[in-house]
Amino acid sequence: MSETIDWNDFTKVDMRVGKIIDVKDFPEARKPAYILTIDFGELGTRKTSAQVTNYTHEDLLEREIVAVFNFPPKQIGPIMSEVLVLGGVEKDGTVRLLKPDPSCELGSRVG
Repeated sequence: MSETIDWNDFTKVDMRVGKIIDVKDFPEARKPAYILTIDFGELGTRKTSAQVTNYTHEDLLEREIVAVFNFPPKQIGPIMSEVLVLGGVEKDGTVRLLKPDPSCELGSRVG
């Protein structure tokens, strides 16, 4: 069971709707991963490393996702990861990406 948080803690997490516009292999990663470029509309684009190799490049390209937008950038190998893409993590570690309603605008805050 997770630690209980209050509403103020939750509102500090800035989750946004984005669309994956580029997918590259990330051979330098310790665990299999891709480098994703994500479009957040008026908020611009961000890059991240994501361990979602259970998806193909084609599955990911143009897919809308939800990401934590206000984490500090983190150096992961040769790239600076700027957001955290969210997904459900199954018992075997497989990540299933969260998918917003198709009518959400890119950059919309999730709350």
